[in-house]
Amino acid sequence: MNSLVSLRWLVCLLLVVACDEDDADTTVENVEVTPPETIEPVRLSGVDTSNLAGPGDERLFAQLVTDLLSPCGEPVSVANCVREGTECSRCRPAARYLARLVASGYDRGEIRELYRHRYDDSGLVEIPIGDAPVRGSLVGAPITVIEFSDFECPYCGLAHPVLQRLAREYEGQVRVIFKHYPLPLHEHARPAARAAIAAQRQGKFWEMHDLLFEHQEALTPSDLEGYGRRLGLDLARFRTDMADPEVEQRIDDNRAEGREAGVQGTPSIFVNGRRFEGDFENLSAYVREELDGLS
Repeated sequence: MNSLVSLRWLVCLLLVVACDEDDADTTVENVEVTPPETIEPVRLSGVDTSNLAGPGDERLFAQLVTDLLSPCGEPVSVANCVREGTECSRCRPAARYLARLVASGYDRGEIRELYRHRYDDSGLVEIPIGDAPVRGSLVGAPITVIEFSDFECPYCGLAHPVLQRLAREYEGQVRVIFKHYPLPLHEHARPAARAAIAAQRQGKFWEMHDLLFEHQEALTPSDLEGYGRRLGLDLARFRTDMADPEVEQRIDDNRAEGREAGVQGTPSIFVNGRRFEGDFENLSAYVREELDGLS
C-alpha cells in the first residue's frame, strides 16, 4: 500500500512540473515538492489577505510569495523581503498585488506570468510623450499612464470611463497621455483621430475626445463636424486642420511609436513604461500599488 501511495505522489509531482512550464525568462526559480496540504498560510505585515477564499487561495498565495523573487533585484522571495523590512519599498505592494490576483481568481500560471510582466525590467519601454494631450497632473506626477487607442474600438470605449476616473481619483499623482492608434478595420477611426487633433489645435482635445467615445456609433463626417460645432470650434479652421497632411503624419507617428512599444491592438495601456495586463477595472488598484511602491 505504501508503494502505491508513493507512486501516486510521484505521478502528481510530474504533472505539476509539466503543467507549470513557464517562459524561459520567468523570475521563479523553485518548484515546490511539498504536498500542498502541508503548506502553512503566510501572514505578512501590511498585506491584507482577508479576501482570499479559503484554504486553497491561502495555499496558492503562500506558494507564490515564497517562490517569486523580490521585485527589488535581491535574491530573496517576496515574503522574506517583506519580513526583513529592507529599504526597498516595492516588496509589500508586490505581495498585495499577488493577494489581489489570487482573490480575483487567476490561476498560478497566469499570476506568475502577470508578475513577470510587471516586474521584469526587460518589459520596460520608453514612449516619447512629445506634444501628446495630457489629462491630470501636467507636472511632477510620479505615475504616467499612456494609452494607445482607437475611437471606434468598443474595448477602448469601455476603458474610457476608467481612465477618466483614474485622473480624478489620483489628482496630482497621475497623468494620462493619449496616443492615436486607429486600426485599419475601423472605417471611422482615422477620421475621428483627425477630428481630435484638429480640436486639439483649438484647445479642445479632451472635450472632443470625450464626445467621440460617448458617441462611438456616430462618427461620420457630418457627425464630426457637428461635434466641432457643439464645442464652439472655428469650423473653417477645423475642416482645414482635418485635411492637413501634418495631422495625418502625427497619427502615423503615434502608430509607429506604438509598434515600437509592442502594441498590436487597442486599447494598449502602459503604466510608467510597463504594459498593463488585466481587467480595466483593476487599473486603479494597480496604480495604487505603484504609488505605494514609490513611497
